[in-house]
Amino acid sequence: THPLTMDSGPLRDLLEFPPDDIEVVYSPRECRTLVSAVPEESEMDPHVRDCVRSYTEDWAIVNRKYHKLGTGFNPNTLDKQKERQKGLPKQIFESDEAPDGNSYQDEQDDLKRRSMSIDDTPRGSWACSIFDLKNSLPDALLPNLLDRTPNEEIDHQNDDQRKSNRHKELFALHPAPDEEEPIERLCVPEVPKEHFGQRLLVKCLSLKFEIEIEPIFASLALYDVKEKKKISENFYFDLNSEQMKGMLRPHVPPAAITTLARSAIFSITYPSQDVFLVIKLEKVLQQGDIGECAEPYMIFKEADAAKNKEKLEKLKSQAEQFCQRLGKYRMPFAWTAIHLMNIVSSAGSLERDSTEVEIGTGERTTSGDETCNLTSFRPATLTVTNFFKQEGDRLSDEDLYKFLADMRRPSSVLRRLRPITAQLKIDISPAPENPHYCLTPELLQVKLYPDSRVRPTREILEFPARDVYIPNTTYRNLLYVYPQSLNFANRQGSARNITVKVQFMYGEDPSNAMPVIFGKSSCPEFSKEAYTAVVYHNRSPDFHEEIKIKLPATLTDHHHLLFTFYHVSCQQKQNTPLETPVGYTWIPMLQNGRLKTGQFCLPVSLEKPPQAYSVLSPEVPLPGMKWVDNHKGVFNVEVVAVSSIHTQDPYLDKFFALVHALDEHMFPVRIGDMRIMENNLENELKSSISALNSSQLEPVVRFLHLLLDKLILLVVRPPVIAGQIVNLGQASFEAMASIINRLHKNLEGNQDQHGRNNLLTSYIYYVFRLPNTYPNSPSPGPGGLGGSVHYATMARSAVRPASLNLNRSRSLSNSNPDISGTPTSPDDEVRSIIGSKLFHEELALQWVVCSGSVREAALQQAWFFFELMVKSMVHHLYFADKLDAPRKNRFPERFMDDICALVSTIANDIVSRFQKDTEMIERLNTSLAFFLNDLLSIMDRGFVFSLIKACYKQVSSKLYSLPNPSILVSLRLDFLRIICSHEHYVTLNLPCSLLTPPASPSPSVSSATSQSSGFSTNVQDQKIANMFELSVPFRQQHYLAGLVLTELAVILDPDAEGLFGLHKKVINMVHNLLSSHDSDPRYSDPQVKARVAMLYLPLIGVIMETVPQLYDFTETHNQRGRPSCVTIDDYESEGGSMISQTVAMAIAGTSVPQLTRPSSFLLTSTTGRQHSTFSAESSRSLLICLLWVLRNADESVLQKWFTDLSVLQLNRLLDLLYLCVSCFEYKGKKVFERMNSLTFKKSKDMRAKLEEAILGSIGARQEMVRRSRGAFGSQENLRWRKDMTHWRQNTEKAEIEHEALIDGNLATEANLIILDTLEIVVQTVSVTESKESILGGVLKVLLHSMACNQSALYLQHCFATQRALVSKFPELLFEEETEQCADLCLRLLRHCSSSISTIRSHASASLYLLMRQNFEIGNNFARVKMQVTMSLSSLVGTSQNFNEEFLRRSLKTILTYAEEDLELRETTFPDQVQDLVFNLHMILSDTVKMKEHQEDPEMLIDLMYRIAKGYQTSPDLRLTWLQNMAGKHSERSNHAESAQCLVHSAALVAEYLSMLEDRKYLPVGCVTFQNISSNVLEESAVSDDVVSPDEEGICSGKYFTEAGLVGLLEQAAASFSMAGMYEAVNEVYKVLIPIHEANRDAKKLSTIHGKLQEAFSKIVHQDGKRMFGTYFRVGFYGTKFGDLDEQEFVYKEPAITKLAEISHRLEGFYGERFGEDVVEVIKDSNPVDKCKLDPNKAYIQITYVEPYFDTYEMKDRITYFDKNYNLRRFMYCTPFTLDGRAHGELHEQFKRKTILTTSHAFPYIKTRINVSHKEEIILTPIEVAIEDMQKKTQELAFATHQDPADPKMLQMVLQGSVGTTVNQGPLEVAQVFLSEIPNDPKLFRHHNKLRLCFKDFTKRCEDALRKNKSLIGPDQKEYQRELERNYHRLKEALQPLINRKIPQLYKAVLPVACHRWMLILLYFNLAQVIFKNKNSAGMIWHKEDIGMGTGDSSGSV
Repeated sequence: THPLTMDSGPLRDLLEFPPDDIEVVYSPRECRTLVSAVPEESEMDPHVRDCVRSYTEDWAIVNRKYHKLGTGFNPNTLDKQKERQKGLPKQIFESDEAPDGNSYQDEQDDLKRRSMSIDDTPRGSWACSIFDLKNSLPDALLPNLLDRTPNEEIDHQNDDQRKSNRHKELFALHPAPDEEEPIERLCVPEVPKEHFGQRLLVKCLSLKFEIEIEPIFASLALYDVKEKKKISENFYFDLNSEQMKGMLRPHVPPAAITTLARSAIFSITYPSQDVFLVIKLEKVLQQGDIGECAEPYMIFKEADAAKNKEKLEKLKSQAEQFCQRLGKYRMPFAWTAIHLMNIVSSAGSLERDSTEVEIGTGERTTSGDETCNLTSFRPATLTVTNFFKQEGDRLSDEDLYKFLADMRRPSSVLRRLRPITAQLKIDISPAPENPHYCLTPELLQVKLYPDSRVRPTREILEFPARDVYIPNTTYRNLLYVYPQSLNFANRQGSARNITVKVQFMYGEDPSNAMPVIFGKSSCPEFSKEAYTAVVYHNRSPDFHEEIKIKLPATLTDHHHLLFTFYHVSCQQKQNTPLETPVGYTWIPMLQNGRLKTGQFCLPVSLEKPPQAYSVLSPEVPLPGMKWVDNHKGVFNVEVVAVSSIHTQDPYLDKFFALVHALDEHMFPVRIGDMRIMENNLENELKSSISALNSSQLEPVVRFLHLLLDKLILLVVRPPVIAGQIVNLGQASFEAMASIINRLHKNLEGNQDQHGRNNLLTSYIYYVFRLPNTYPNSPSPGPGGLGGSVHYATMARSAVRPASLNLNRSRSLSNSNPDISGTPTSPDDEVRSIIGSKLFHEELALQWVVCSGSVREAALQQAWFFFELMVKSMVHHLYFADKLDAPRKNRFPERFMDDICALVSTIANDIVSRFQKDTEMIERLNTSLAFFLNDLLSIMDRGFVFSLIKACYKQVSSKLYSLPNPSILVSLRLDFLRIICSHEHYVTLNLPCSLLTPPASPSPSVSSATSQSSGFSTNVQDQKIANMFELSVPFRQQHYLAGLVLTELAVILDPDAEGLFGLHKKVINMVHNLLSSHDSDPRYSDPQVKARVAMLYLPLIGVIMETVPQLYDFTETHNQRGRPSCVTIDDYESEGGSMISQTVAMAIAGTSVPQLTRPSSFLLTSTTGRQHSTFSAESSRSLLICLLWVLRNADESVLQKWFTDLSVLQLNRLLDLLYLCVSCFEYKGKKVFERMNSLTFKKSKDMRAKLEEAILGSIGARQEMVRRSRGAFGSQENLRWRKDMTHWRQNTEKAEIEHEALIDGNLATEANLIILDTLEIVVQTVSVTESKESILGGVLKVLLHSMACNQSALYLQHCFATQRALVSKFPELLFEEETEQCADLCLRLLRHCSSSISTIRSHASASLYLLMRQNFEIGNNFARVKMQVTMSLSSLVGTSQNFNEEFLRRSLKTILTYAEEDLELRETTFPDQVQDLVFNLHMILSDTVKMKEHQEDPEMLIDLMYRIAKGYQTSPDLRLTWLQNMAGKHSERSNHAESAQCLVHSAALVAEYLSMLEDRKYLPVGCVTFQNISSNVLEESAVSDDVVSPDEEGICSGKYFTEAGLVGLLEQAAASFSMAGMYEAVNEVYKVLIPIHEANRDAKKLSTIHGKLQEAFSKIVHQDGKRMFGTYFRVGFYGTKFGDLDEQEFVYKEPAITKLAEISHRLEGFYGERFGEDVVEVIKDSNPVDKCKLDPNKAYIQITYVEPYFDTYEMKDRITYFDKNYNLRRFMYCTPFTLDGRAHGELHEQFKRKTILTTSHAFPYIKTRINVSHKEEIILTPIEVAIEDMQKKTQELAFATHQDPADPKMLQMVLQGSVGTTVNQGPLEVAQVFLSEIPNDPKLFRHHNKLRLCFKDFTKRCEDALRKNKSLIGPDQKEYQRELERNYHRLKEALQPLINRKIPQLYKAVLPVACHRWMLILLYFNLAQVIFKNKNSAGMIWHKEDIGMGTGDSSGSV
């Protein structure tokens, strides 16, 4: 070990293991009862003695005192985290502090009520604004802010403040990653204890019949119908009144209190729907069969007692007689049953505290296999009202099961029987945890029995329905005898009322009956005899008795059960005795030394048995005896034993008997029918050991502890048989392996997550101890032997045979090859041979040499042998006083060789078999790891490290040859994680050596010297580099930490193929280690923590390597993703790599660089690879680990290392910190509340899923089941314990508060750590001076942290750091990082408007100093001025919850600083500050107005529009506001408008760029953008006061550059694309393409052309399906509207907006503002007469308008897009008549067309535009008619020529034109307007036009009919004919009207013939056109395709 350089103290403890690391504890086992259950006899045979010892001795526990400090018990992963979070300060976050509700709200409402006017200029009055500002209050000023303090001192102060009051443990604030149970956690096994199922408390309250004439006796028991099994012993209770009991006085001796119980606790291991509680009643024997005796109970009613008084008296006196004479006999009387699960489930569902359930005979029971839970139902009180009369011939259990099964049927036979009415009241409830006054089935008092005189509760012994696998832990020895039936049919003589007397005899004399039969109720505790109930006059009775007997511990051949049969005479006759013996039979208790139990069918002897009968069985024909029925079996009886002494298994019995024979040296041994002589013993013993396999599993488990003890004893103490030492090590080892595997296979549900059977873990942990090596003495322990027993001393034991044949002993060198050659005396030799057998040594030897199936069996359950070995080793050290000895000398060489061999072969198994036997190898791997972990506590560390290294070597060499290494690497991770969970992990890593060459025995990782891998040769530097790299010295020195970090580096390496799935696993390992160190009380001292952190310094480098792969937490922000200081390609460049080549080699477990390896392992990086990203959770875990190391490592060490790093690497570190800021950002209470409501929804499904998981068998290894099930699938299977449910059911407010508190503290602490690190980086820069280029990165991180959601505490420190940074490097901001300066201004202003005053005061101080410094550098702070103004504008425009009141305060604070700044008083600075502040204040006033309109999007945009207009002269600000508008539009999905804002922005930028530089390829200015939008010209910089862009601070924003222009245009294109305006996308790209062409940017061009292709293909695909907007004219009338009064706008709404929708929206909105009764919507679109309106109301008129185009425009507007883009004119029509109605007859119907012109073209940068011009056109009735007919004709033409043809549409239009119903339509129009020539010549032309319209109309109808004919199927022929008839009718009616011409119009210009020729030509041309348009009508349509069109003329299509 290392020379100790430390004095004592916390650091000293890091160096060495504590002296009290391991202790051996003997803890007394808890006994349930007041006196422990042991046999009363003092003399016991060895087997009983062993059993009793096994049930009473103390637990021997090996305790690793500090084990709980290992990572397996990490408090951060357990529920202890809450405790460690106590006393956290509440961090204040602005996001949680809502502004004070009331005042703010009132102010808002007040604003709403005010008029809505906006001044035309966005500026308010300058003077009043200043006045407001002067009168407001400033925040507190920071003291000494303006002093000139040296930078070092400021740093020092900041540092102290930052480091004070920090939270000690970072991980206490970070939730543990959710993984399954951590693999390294081994739970302490449960203490072995007596088994109980689910316990039920039954209290019998009262039993009342209609008549009370005699005592009634009751018993209760549980039966399982499905298993056909009685599942509990009987519980006898007596509810008779004292008077009734008195009737039996002569027959009943005084009752023991134990027999007076009225409540009982039943245990049910396998509750099911088949369990019944059966109640049987008996009464005193009387004359008459059961029916007669029960009759009075059925006919008399309690109500009629007075009436039947005489009869009752008579019955009572008869009863008294019978009681006196026959009081000791009983007869069956009645029974009933309760279906237990019905009670439990109905009680469970009712809400009252206890349920009352009435049960009659007809109780209907449910059946089903649902599992049943008895632990949590509501207590129920049952009243059983009906009993069934017991049938004399149906007493057997078989009959009972039939009845019970029948009860569950709806039509039960039992219902038809006449019941005995009675009232039995019973309480049923779940049994309390430990009830008072309880008696065990043996009548022992259970603990907490305060008073022996209280009426007890009996625990009723369960006879489980199926096997229960639990080892015995208490002494129990009971026998149950069940007489079943007797057949005396063939017996001569009178024997009719038969009872059986049962006695337990220890000899043959009648006086030898033992008082061991338990009493029933109200009688003595024990008696010597028991009688069965009598069935009247039945020669072949059935019995239903249960006789319970306490067996003596030691049985002899003379113990037997004696049955005597009596005939009882019920009538009193003279000379007739009361009972006459009529037969005898018996059962000997032992047969060949084994207990005799089971079913017997015995012959019955007529006379008393002869002498010495008890040794024989009655089946043996004894000479001279008379038997009933010729010695046939006539008596059926069953004997059942419940015993923890008698195994009742022949194989176990034989094994135990042989072992005891050896102990006692009693030969020959009788086993069964065999006598085993000593010479045969060895073979018998070996065969009995191997025969243990054949034994039943249940007894093996019950006697497991004893069995394993005996097998271990045989290993340690080889028996001496016939003078030979017999080595049974191998046989015992095999037997143990096979028993353990049987348990594993058969008891799946009993395993923990590592597949360890919990019965076996308990055995090892509590029971197993080293047996002493000589017989007949107690095990070594704190008892008489003292602390140290040396095995070598072997006393000469009296039982050892004298004739030891010593000559053969030499060949048997068991596990000891070093036995001395020539023994000096027999004693010495025996001592050296026998005494040296140590269990762990023998075990290791047997394991190493075994092979074949035995080895396989041992491997399957390796954990068991490993744990046994470890416990044996510790015990050995403890007894040999070696726990303090140096570790090197604790164990002999050969044992260590065995261990080496063992570990090596097992590692080989893992490597070679992991693909085949995955599950077993997983278990083996963890077992091996736990073993090595244990060895680290007791063996030499160097030795254990060499074992670990050997395992690693095997794995590494295998990894080369594997195509997919992930499974093996995963196994290695588990292995490593378990080893590293050692509680002294830190000490094992030698944390105190600063990488001097190791002097420790830890195996050096390589023999090659560490090559200095391209680092500076300076020794000191080398040392620092070594501390931060996974260098060879680091990994030799800190062996385990080196392995952990190497695994991390290898798995996270992006080139490591196939290991991606292990990221989470390896990160969790590191996370778990660090969080465990963090909470470890041993490392709480900061100095010590720094040492621990040193073990993880390389982690920083490893994580820096992964930056490109980390999850990008920044993307959720509005920032543009992670900072790109370094591109991926830079990461790849060699300078960036942190893993040196030697490490790459070492990772593979070798460090010889020459080795050739598959390329996938090489860590040289290929450029530009695709990185797969880590999950958010993994990244978060990694980053918290990084922060922990940064926080706890020694700052000076970090600083030295930072100094060594290249700029590239430092930048990468800053990127990491940037990511950390986003990663640990505070989420805010709102998020927690939202998450919580989701959680609640989920929790219900979760509960269902969890239930399924717990009860089902989900997952290969049934993890959940295994963990949640108890020993055999019960153990509170479904008790929803709080700690088991991971979800939070409806978390209360407090829980949310708590989560927010933790998250707030984590965010604060994480950011402070980042700040600490940034400070170190800045100091590094100050020292080296060469790395100023990274300051930009530092600033970026700082700014990013300001932008996130931060606590007030953090922000104070952050601003302090920022001020210090600016004062140290002023040029940085003002000259190099100008963009950052703008960002900084924005952040500071944002915080100046914070609602928290401390944040405001710090932010305003920072802002003031920033201006001051800018002024000092250049005497003019134009830059900061400009940027602050822009920042404020963008802040005002975008921030939702911006509060101007707070900002006003900050502005006042800044003014105050300026006034108090003495140094600069004489300069222009104070005035400039004042100007700036006033200007900002003006912007603020605009904001107030915006606040008013926050709810009214149109108004808000109008306002922003005006503000932007106000900035026409300052381009930067106008741009800012255009950006704000774009943002607002995007939020509301107005993408077209958003795009327009961006186009305007781009035009603005273009204007200024063209003034600055003349580049051919750049747009000339706005003009270039005209094609995109005609509105854009308003951006032209033509006004006189345009600033020249060269001035300082003007056009300095990032957008006024070529790149900025390109960015704006790209965004515009994207927005147009989202709006579906693909043609505009093309126009935008037309401007962009020349720029990219000039820059030869092929990549960009390819992208653009790709996007263009997309755009054009979408135009093609969406043809006919595109929709842009719907337009409405909205007019506002009424003074309430302020500025809006009498204004008219055109609103653009999303496509397919209905009139009702916009009407509802506006009405609702203004209704809310002015009151619903005030707002009215004008329903028509007529001109509004202001005089007729109510002046107190607000009127809105809304009309749908359509775009309107002149005829000449239509030739340019061809496509849908053309008709919906650049729109300035809109039209709507209003019908009217001259008398004021809207509609009238045809001849009086006029129409008004209104055409509106807007001031700008749609789409524009806002969604509503003022109407600037309005014109009206009025149509006369005939013109209206012409328009209608033209429309109809058009429809017909369209339907006829549609391609493909649409018959349904065609028929609809036809129906509307010629259908009978509607030919009134067109016909009526013709009749009204064409019937006579108008008088007014002005109307001639209209008349003629209408006439021609009709001509055209009829022609179109004809075409349509012809077309329809070609389309229809045969089924529509009739329909077609009907249409044609109608058409002809119409044509005839129209003919005269059409042909009447107005002569005046047709003055003959040409001769008529000529005229006719003209017409013919015209028609010819027309025909051609029609023919061209006509499509082939050759398609045949099925009739389904053609719906009959029925429409009328009004149905427009």
